[in-house]
Amino acid sequence: MSGLSLDHLKETPGARPGETRENRIKRLAMRSMRRGIKEMDIILSRYATARLGEMNDQDLDQYEALLGENDQDLYQWVSGQQTPPAHLADLIERIAQQTAPR
Repeated sequence: MSGLSLDHLKETPGARPGETRENRIKRLAMRSMRRGIKEMDIILSRYATARLGEMNDQDLDQYEALLGENDQDLYQWVSGQQTPPAHLADLIERIAQQTAPR
């Protein structure tokens, strides 16, 4: 997970021992749609459906780290109400772009 310092993460992302890439993507997709607040369920499940399959391991690590964040914070970051932390800013921007009306 180059480029990301683990000391500010709420949990350590990464594949579980023995977990295949396919199972990891399924696990992250499930975590994306079972958040706690409906808005984040919708936003993250749509993003996960569209993007998880094309992510490399480092991208999956960063996405998994994002899933460890509080839903209220995530919603404010994605909706532009607050500035996201620097280590998640690019990912938050991609999620916001994915959910923007076209």
